Formats: sequence, structure tokens, C-alpha cells
Amino acid sequence: MVQVAFFGLGNMGQAMANNLATKGNLDSPLIIWNRSTKKSEEFAEGKNITVAPSIEDAVAKSDIIFSCLSNDEAITSVYNVALKVPGGVKGKVFSECSTIHPDTTRELEQVTKAAGAEFVASPVFGAPAAAAAGALVFVTAGSKTGLEKIQPYLVGVMGRLVIDLSDDPDVGKALILKVAGNTIILGMVEALSEGHVLAEKSGLGTENFEKFIAALFGQSPYLAYSKRLTTGDYVREQPLFAVDLAAKDARHALNLAKSSGTALPVTEIAAKHLAQVKEEMGEKGDIASIYGVLRAAAGLPFIEQK
Repeated sequence: MVQVAFFGLGNMGQAMANNLATKGNLDSPLIIWNRSTKKSEEFAEGKNITVAPSIEDAVAKSDIIFSCLSNDEAITSVYNVALKVPGGVKGKVFSECSTIHPDTTRELEQVTKAAGAEFVASPVFGAPAAAAAGALVFVTAGSKTGLEKIQPYLVGVMGRLVIDLSDDPDVGKALILKVAGNTIILGMVEALSEGHVLAEKSGLGTENFEKFIAALFGQSPYLAYSKRLTTGDYVREQPLFAVDLAAKDARHALNLAKSSGTALPVTEIAAKHLAQVKEEMGEKGDIASIYGVLRAAAGLPFIEQK
């Protein structure tokens, strides 16, 4: 009998945990932990899920622990508690799905192995809609035996594909790929925002520009993000890709570029625009809100009037 736990109930975590509970063919109800117990209880209601009162309780009862938290500080603080539970963590598997700096991942692997547990870096590509559909792409590195143990919960449950880097002894490579990959998302939002603003200012119109996007990039994130811009979904109460998370990813990418002796000029521009999004919208800002910044710079209303 294998007991599975999941830590973190953000946009991605909720979808991933729900798929684990409903499609994971679990031996027993999924154990969840989140900083907000109330949020955990509301999420668990009516599902094949039990709520752990603490990190220690969840880890002590579990064999496999997935986590998807907001940033490096959050996940490090969780591991500082999780690896010190009474009775130890020998033989347990920790699968870390957060987008964090490669150096943080390397440190987590070291302390996890030192505690006698197995560590698998498992960052994911995909928006919340992909997470809900169980269509995430996992990038895995670390313990091969740990990966074998979590494999049943990846493709067909939470994801559609695994990019396996476990042959490389450097567990940080999974996060380098994740951070580098997210620069493509940043660049895509920048390019789409610029194109739509130009289309509107030049008289072409965003509808015609979106026809081009659909013709060349249909059924891709380009069209999905384009529709978020043209429908005004870049301003919302609950961001899909929160500005703070996007800015964190940009910082990690720029840090990696500097330490590697290269430059990411598009990411630098995106980082500046994300800072403006934060000033304008606070925590409600979204990566797609870059469109509003570029609209305002062109003399258009930040929020497109429909």
C-alpha cells in the first residue's frame, strides 16, 4: 500500500491534486497540506482527499510527497520541516514540482538524500487549464528509483509527457530547462502584446491580427494567449499566471544568464514590463497584463473597452 501526499493548493496545485485524487488509482485517499487549513478543507470536501493538520503529520503518514509551491523560500521552509519529522523520512520519495532556481533544487536534493529519502526534481510545463486536463509536461531529474515510484502518477494522471533528464547527475538541469522554457512564454506574451497594439494603432484591428495567429499558430499557447488579450482576460480577480510568479521566473532566468556569460534581452524587457504590471495592478496582475502596459505606452487605455 502506497500513501501519496500533495503540498500546495495554488492554481496549479489544486488541479494536480484533483487529478491525483480522481485518476491516480490511489490505495487510500490523497493527503493534502496547504498553509491555509480552511482552503484545504474547502478543496477536499466531497473528494477522495484527507487534510493533514501539519507538514509533519502528512510526511509521517506518506510514502510519496509531491509539492508545488510559489517560490524558493516557500519550498525551502517546507523541506526544513518535512525532513525532520519524528521517525525520519528514510525510503520516502519527495517529488518537487515548483519552479525554483536550479541551485535551490540542488540544495534540496542534498538535504533530502542526507535525510535518507529520495528526491526527484519534477517541474512542469503547462497553464492551469492544462493542469486541470491532466496534460502537463513533466521534466524529471534525480533519483531513478524515485522516478520509478512516481511514474504511475505522471502520464495519464497529472501529465501527458515526461522529459526525463535523470541520466544527468546534475538534478539542477531540470530547473534550467524549466526556467529557460519560461523565457519562451515571456517572449511570446511580449510579442503578442506588441503585435496586437500595433494592429490596433495602425488600423488593422486586433481581430484581423488574431486571424493570422489562428492560421499559423492554431491549437497552441500563442492562440490561447492571444484570446486572453483580445477578450480582456488579462485583467481578472484571480490571475492565471500571477505577476509575482512570472517576475520570479524572469529573475531566475536573468541570474542564470549572468552566471553563464550570456544575455536575455527579451526577458529583460519583460521583467521591466512585469514590474509596471505590479505597480498598476498589485497582486492581481497577470503575465498577460503586459498587454495593458504596452497599450498604455501607446496611448490606449490599459484595459481594453469591449
